[in-house]
Amino acid sequence: MSEILLEVSRGPLVENIHRGNMAVVGRDGKLKYYKGDPYKVAYLRSALKPVQAINVFLSGANEKYNFEDEEIALMCASHYGQDIHREVIDKILEKIGLTQENLLCKGGYSLNEDYKTFQIANHIQLIPANSDCSGKHSGMLASCLTKGYDIENYNSINHPIQKDIKKLVADFCEIDEDKILIGVDGCGVPVHGMPLYNAALAFAKFTHTDDLQIDVKNACDRIFQSMNNAPEMVAGIDGFCTELIKNTNGKIIGKLGADGVYCVAVKGADIGIAIKIEDGNYTRAIPPVVMRCLEELGVLTLEEIKALNKFRGEDLINSLGYTIGQVRPVFHLDKA
Repeated sequence: MSEILLEVSRGPLVENIHRGNMAVVGRDGKLKYYKGDPYKVAYLRSALKPVQAINVFLSGANEKYNFEDEEIALMCASHYGQDIHREVIDKILEKIGLTQENLLCKGGYSLNEDYKTFQIANHIQLIPANSDCSGKHSGMLASCLTKGYDIENYNSINHPIQKDIKKLVADFCEIDEDKILIGVDGCGVPVHGMPLYNAALAFAKFTHTDDLQIDVKNACDRIFQSMNNAPEMVAGIDGFCTELIKNTNGKIIGKLGADGVYCVAVKGADIGIAIKIEDGNYTRAIPPVVMRCLEELGVLTLEEIKALNKFRGEDLINSLGYTIGQVRPVFHLDKA
């Protein structure tokens, strides 16, 4: 059963709680720590993008188009659709000889509330590059072109590129293909459901790649490197994924998924982490829960904790500017 991870207090009363589950898995495949049910089945949503991006390498697309770090990072991203992101989408599409009309993701408002307000106030026309998933879609198109697949309906579960990705996900997460639950993500492509344990195991593999098949090893190393070299691509200015990667000295990648999913890989500790907030809240609940988990595991230095302090919790401020409550994690990890 899920457990209480976060409390939201107003004065003396705990007004809201957020429950969830998590798994911390070592590169050796052993469950190290957990909270709630580490085998809870969940759609991994966009948290699985770094795993899906391995297919850009296995398909030969990276070798063919010689993608740069910022382009690879954007293929793993849930970006804010800011200028820096749209420019890189255009670079990828120019390289592969396509246009935004080929992207089967509809342009949406930014995940960043401040930038969303700017878009609305300035009547910004939303184009496919604004979609937080446009990087992933661009990578799928590049792989289709390299493999000689038709690019029409590349978002269908029956399309060869989606079959390739499903097989990759099954192999990398060490789960039978027929046990992966398939839904449709917000951007129109298939989304994969599986136990948190398997997602955490997959992220653990990014931390120590020597025993992986050579082409998979090279892909994982480059993805980890690219996300660290271009963290602003992974979310955006002041985004949690961006700041977590940027302020942990090259040892972490973290990736958000919609409806309260988050996955982390930590080099040195050689662990992967998968978290699911039960009520789907990711704006308020995810950052402090992830930070508490990392602190409990002892993988952050004092300097890193200080740099990320604003994500450890927050004070509730009313319209008069008074502090009237707090948002705080309240859990401790259980050792497996």
